[in-house]
Amino acid sequence: MTDTRNMTRGRPLGLLFRFALPLMFGNIFQQLYTVVDTAIVGRGVGMDALAALGTVDWLNWMLLGLATGLTQGFSVRVSQKYGEGDLPALGAIVGQSALLSGIIALLCVLLSQLGVPLFLKVLRVPGELRSMATLYIRILFGGFPAMMFFNYCSAMLRAIGDSKTPLAAMVTAALTNIALDALAVFGLGWGIAGAAAATVLAQCLAGVICARKLARTPALRFGKAHLAFRPALAASLLRLGLPVAVKNVIISVGGILLQSIVNGFGMAFIAGYTSTNKLYGLLEIAALSYGYAITTFVGQNFGARQYGRIRRGVRTALLLSVATAAAIACVMIAFGRPITGLFLSADDPAMLAQAASTAYRYLCLMAICLPALYLLYAYQAALQGLGQTAIGLIVGTLELCLRVGFALFSGAIRWAEGLFVAEVSAWVGAAILLCVVYYRHVRSLPCD
Repeated sequence: MTDTRNMTRGRPLGLLFRFALPLMFGNIFQQLYTVVDTAIVGRGVGMDALAALGTVDWLNWMLLGLATGLTQGFSVRVSQKYGEGDLPALGAIVGQSALLSGIIALLCVLLSQLGVPLFLKVLRVPGELRSMATLYIRILFGGFPAMMFFNYCSAMLRAIGDSKTPLAAMVTAALTNIALDALAVFGLGWGIAGAAAATVLAQCLAGVICARKLARTPALRFGKAHLAFRPALAASLLRLGLPVAVKNVIISVGGILLQSIVNGFGMAFIAGYTSTNKLYGLLEIAALSYGYAITTFVGQNFGARQYGRIRRGVRTALLLSVATAAAIACVMIAFGRPITGLFLSADDPAMLAQAASTAYRYLCLMAICLPALYLLYAYQAALQGLGQTAIGLIVGTLELCLRVGFALFSGAIRWAEGLFVAEVSAWVGAAILLCVVYYRHVRSLPCD
């Protein structure tokens, strides 16, 4: 029985939800091990270790954004060709995507390791946290090929409608990472280094699971001949992947600059801010999953030239996204205090109270503005499915300006809550821009 899904037929709501649901469960487990990792570090090593992890968190997000952006861009061409029914062309695209992913992963490891001292200087990591932050981020940077490997394999599978294998991979990796985290931190006493190593090993396992399924999927098989460098094909793939990747990197640069300002507000504020940021992944789980579903849906139907179906499907996805965001927001506002408290421990009651207050205030603002984040993902995914990835550069620049602008102003006047506004303002601004661009572009498509 095949796990692929043709999204050019059937009701859009059912197709989108059934495709996204396994990805949601997979992302829940993926975020579960992020949350557990944070809780283990915070409670097993200490608040200083949690703060150290938070000071460099955006560096990890930068490389993750690079990996997901490139592979998502590559997968757009796969979904379009699959929708067209042009299966003979898929082998060359999948193989060339593998070659590009491998080359870029190796280059990123080299450049990121060389850049660690500069990154820590830009982030203004406090001296007492610098050694732990350096160790943690060097291990994660060294494991970047594993991150790229998993994202490449899962993106290829999602492009032809297989969302179940990435689910199995993420669940297995999450459970493995939790076990390794506990062993490394509590059992072996390896501290923050053990937590980072457990994450890398879990990503390796997830990549292997997806790679085995990819090799057994006829539409995605490729041979040695497909791994030869083909300049024209490589250029067409990079034209799709690079804008998304660069957009993610630009957003991460904004996050890095924001974090550098956060790092000047003291240990308790850093710890509280970090604990809420670790919930960011949980907040956006459904948005990411719907985004993958929308890109695949739009890409396949664009390849099949079913433009009216694209319009109907995206409208359905927008309603589904907003409803989901509202439900998640209600849960976070109601139960945010005990959830953020899972990450925090300190001998000083005053410091603990300050960190907990920071975490909850930030979480509430995120929850209220969550529909804007979900609309951002939905419009962005639809444009990616249409092959319009270049808009990501403009969106990323806008987010950078809003995030950094608010952060600089807040830092200058020592307004801590302004740092919370800096994040959500980037969501709102980007969502408005993407909405305008999407409707302008979709009106230019032929009617059917």
